[in-house]
Amino acid sequence: MQLRFAALCEDAQPRPDGRLDVHGVFHSLPAPGFPALQDHMVLVIVIEWDREDYGRYRFQVTLDHETEPFSERVLDVETEVRKPTEFEAPAKTPVIVPMHEVLFPHSGQYTFRIKAKGKTIDGPGVYLVEVPEAQTGA
Repeated sequence: MQLRFAALCEDAQPRPDGRLDVHGVFHSLPAPGFPALQDHMVLVIVIEWDREDYGRYRFQVTLDHETEPFSERVLDVETEVRKPTEFEAPAKTPVIVPMHEVLFPHSGQYTFRIKAKGKTIDGPGVYLVEVPEAQTGA
């Protein structure tokens, strides 16, 4: 299992052809103070399963602060993984998670972590920066 794609963005939509349209990717967020509230953001991940993986798999996504004691479960889901034929690429699970009113209690680096099959994979990160309110666009 590996993380084939991951991003934090303003919007993402699946397309009928299996591709994803991802818009407004970001890696940091300004905040006038903490705790900070982000009105809306979208987590996009694509998990590629090993060729021998098929059947039902449960995976979990958490949002963790890198230095402070903070971890919040974002997603806990079970998915059906189809066994690919010898002529197909390994199976993938695309996940689009719109999130509203996300609370960030501290400044610094946050990382989304994907846990499945007894492994933990680091996903996209976002850095929360404290800036004067006049510079946040609030």
